[in-house]
Amino acid sequence: MSRGARQEQAAQILGVTSRTIQRWRSRKGGYDRRNGPRTVAHQLSPTERQQVLAVANAPEYRDLSPRQIVPRLADAGQYVASESTFYRILRAEKQLAHRERCRPATHRRPKEKKATGPCQVWSWDITYLRSPVKGQYFYLYMILDVWSRKIMAARVFSHERDQNSAWLFSEAIRCHAVDPLGLVLHSDNGSAMKGSTMLATLQQLGVMPSFSRPGVSNDNPFSESLFRTLKYRPEYPAQPFESEQQAQQWVSHFVQWYNSRHLHSEIRFVTPDTRHYGQEKALLNQRKEVYESARKKNPGRWSRQTRNWEPVGAVFLNPAPKKVSEGEAQEAA
Repeated sequence: MSRGARQEQAAQILGVTSRTIQRWRSRKGGYDRRNGPRTVAHQLSPTERQQVLAVANAPEYRDLSPRQIVPRLADAGQYVASESTFYRILRAEKQLAHRERCRPATHRRPKEKKATGPCQVWSWDITYLRSPVKGQYFYLYMILDVWSRKIMAARVFSHERDQNSAWLFSEAIRCHAVDPLGLVLHSDNGSAMKGSTMLATLQQLGVMPSFSRPGVSNDNPFSESLFRTLKYRPEYPAQPFESEQQAQQWVSHFVQWYNSRHLHSEIRFVTPDTRHYGQEKALLNQRKEVYESARKKNPGRWSRQTRNWEPVGAVFLNPAPKKVSEGEAQEAA
């Protein structure tokens, strides 16, 4: 600039503003005070990026979200990229979209019930299945273990009666050799749930009944979520079930898939059977070792700890709102 160059044009060449040059000159010397980037980027190479896309679009993974893909890769002893990296690359390639018919759902919860192990809190409900006759339905009764998400019993009936629920619950207790004393059974407020036969059965077995809040619909989130999963399965029939037997056959196949093959997002992506029968710890430890090994190979790509593969602890039905102290309230304000 001492030779006649204009300051504004010089600033454009340097990639800074005229005000920045003036500030440098006022601090003695007038030299470039930029220090350059403080961190080194650890971006994926083009080959690694293509590998992520290849995995996401492979036949066994193309119908799954990254949340399902990543733990399955860990089970196979393979680490390709983090869940967030899968999402980022798929978003950039305009491939990020729901691969099922449903959208994420929100749930309302009943009064707090706590489960720290299997067969402590069960949830059950009834849903309609379409029949060939318009206006008539088959009724699917389903009992779920809240802690493990395992379906304990599922039966299709042609009529809705409280005798059906009493029989199904008794059968679930017998088939799984469960001690019913102290077991909590949560349900909605329907007649089949609060019928005299059902309540007498629960009282005789020493089971504690729990019901949704009066006047609140869809207040049984675990069962509602299960029915949503069932009815949005790709193989769920588009046409009505021809008979009660056909409906029961389809439900039985669903139960087998759900309990033994479905990686449940709320229990660290293990199957309900794996958690229910105490096998989750070994599987999650294996995933943890896979991630720790991947971190050792490329430590620069991990700014925090590896993904949490610790088993999920207690599970709550509508945990009570946390009480905020006066000091915390003032601090938040």
